[in-house]
Amino acid sequence: MRAARFDLESGKFGLHEIEVPAPGPGQVLVKVAAAGVCLSDVHIIDGSLSGFRTLNGQTVITLGHEVSGTIAEVGADVPDIWQPGARVVLAAGDRCGTCPNCLFHTGFCLLPPARGVSYDGGWADYVVTSHRSVVPLPENVPFEQGSIIPDAVSTPYAALLHKGELKVGQAVGLWGIGGLGVHAVRIARLAGAAPIIAFDPLPVARERALAAGADHAFDPAEPDLTAKVRAVTGGMGLDLAVDLVGHPAARAAADDLLAPHGKLVLVGMTYAPLHLEQAARFNAAQHQVRGAWGSEPQDLHTLVRLVSTGRLDLSGSVTEVLPLDEAPEAVHRLANKIGNPIRIVLKP
Repeated sequence: MRAARFDLESGKFGLHEIEVPAPGPGQVLVKVAAAGVCLSDVHIIDGSLSGFRTLNGQTVITLGHEVSGTIAEVGADVPDIWQPGARVVLAAGDRCGTCPNCLFHTGFCLLPPARGVSYDGGWADYVVTSHRSVVPLPENVPFEQGSIIPDAVSTPYAALLHKGELKVGQAVGLWGIGGLGVHAVRIARLAGAAPIIAFDPLPVARERALAAGADHAFDPAEPDLTAKVRAVTGGMGLDLAVDLVGHPAARAAADDLLAPHGKLVLVGMTYAPLHLEQAARFNAAQHQVRGAWGSEPQDLHTLVRLVSTGRLDLSGSVTEVLPLDEAPEAVHRLANKIGNPIRIVLKP
């Protein structure tokens, strides 16, 4: 089969012919119908995200953690509910199987390995996964839309609802209105946030935020930003700020705009240290900073249901669909924001 693979040692990326994997006990083989291209994939290829380890020590991996498709083969010990031909979407990672929660079945995995990072992902004709990581995809949800739910949609959902504990009527600030940020706007609106304030230096991204349901969209560099945010939040500031880009400047700005008891949730990845300019204010105002990593398995079921019932509209989220053979071109287009993509999807 074809697979778009990245060499962790040489940094080379390209299409290869490899054997179709066979599902082991508890696993299913999925024929990939669509796979999203995420900015984290771009950063793995360009080297700005590095240092991760694969589960089995392999030095070449198939990228892609946003995957939908149909079950092609079922391994031993898989429940009868999963049969060949079933339409599914895959969680962005399987359970690690070694943490206390996995060993004793007491909750979500504490250190979930990421598909396409820790082990082979879905930029391929086929992918193997644990049956516990597949979620039914209704017929009325296109594969292209379903494929992006495991990260582009579920990550901001978990950041807002779980880590941010968003409540109806709370003021929310979102930094970075790209593939994650535009869905953060939609989810915040669905959850009843008010007002929703987007921050992005690109005019097209600010327009995108307003079209998705943001109440205000500001350039982070514009003068009197603090006064403007205070004015539209009744003088209080943000109850919840979410950094979706992983930039120190965004985090510093978000901290400056938090209301008393406000939370800052960090979604965007960076190796830069976290710095609190006003540590005394942070204490006195009882602020919180919380790290975010992906989502919980139940979130995927919830979001698929929201999309299927029309509560969450993803019809405009897939900017372009390219064949798997053009994976390098898809990475190039996303890296350079060609066509201002929300999500580019690969189709084997």
